[in-house]
Amino acid sequence: MSISTDSHAPDLLVACLCAQWCGTCKDYQPLFTALQAEFAGARFVWVDVEDESDLVDPIEVENFPTLLVAQGQSARFFGTVTPHLDTLRRLISTSAGTDAPAVKDAEVQALVQRLRAG
Repeated sequence: MSISTDSHAPDLLVACLCAQWCGTCKDYQPLFTALQAEFAGARFVWVDVEDESDLVDPIEVENFPTLLVAQGQSARFFGTVTPHLDTLRRLISTSAGTDAPAVKDAEVQALVQRLRAG
């Protein structure tokens, strides 16, 4: 798991759940990394679901890239998205809003807590 070096625990968490063997994820990683500069106050995490299976379990990630966006302690988005920079930018901006509904899946919410603790 690679985590941004921001010294404080930011409110916005953006995690990409991927696999080392996934070509789409390899192509997506530079775009994901580029957005760290635009959202400097956010914590970006790149999680390999195989290397970090203890962290991700019991969630089964079957499609890549799967993104998790959390505001505070609450997941606001969890799902697979197309690997486009503008799509990710809009998703982060929309999910970070206080009006964004929370993800109802308890396992996803628990993953947010594990990522925050790590």
